[in-house]
Amino acid sequence: MQMGLMILQRLNVRGGGNFKKSPSLHSLFSRPPPSRLLSGASVDLVDDDLLSQHSPPPLVKPLIPTILQPRVVVYDGVCHLCHRGVKWVIAADKHRKIKFCCLQSKVAEPYMRLCGLDREDVLRRFLFIEGPGLYHQGSTAALRVLSYLPLPYSALSILLITPTPLRDAIYDYVAKRRYDWFGKEEDCLVLKETEMLERFIDRDELLDQNQSYL
Repeated sequence: MQMGLMILQRLNVRGGGNFKKSPSLHSLFSRPPPSRLLSGASVDLVDDDLLSQHSPPPLVKPLIPTILQPRVVVYDGVCHLCHRGVKWVIAADKHRKIKFCCLQSKVAEPYMRLCGLDREDVLRRFLFIEGPGLYHQGSTAALRVLSYLPLPYSALSILLITPTPLRDAIYDYVAKRRYDWFGKEEDCLVLKETEMLERFIDRDELLDQNQSYL
């Protein structure tokens, strides 16, 4: 009898000891804590936090992006000169590095806000958001865009060594007269060439706008 009791005690100690030495295994199979729903209570009394965790979010199609993209050109979409420049960049950008957004769209707002700019600022000098915390305007923006294009166009970015005030003086002179020299439209010109829209981050907004006019 005593021998049997000693064997049982040793088995209990050994089993208990082995289980305590494997806390990771225990945590792997541990169950989540029970909900705070009281026994006998109705479903209406469930904590609002629990409902918010398990309720699916409403399906809403946002026009404004939740994640800002790099290498985006925000430009005056009704300007004929600006539109010609965008068409040229799209044709030259074989690797599709540059994306575009019309200044007149709502999608452009978070990009301008990120840079501390308003529409009037971008109407004067177009905006190029190169990446987080890095943006350019005017002549510098144009040359930075060129730097992403394949040769020989990227070689033109060497003009960045030219003093910025001199470059921007030429840019501003043309920009102030662009409507008189090249004209403008009431709506974004890209709507007349929808094959370009695949390169625009505000594509959905522009298409919706175009449908409303039909």
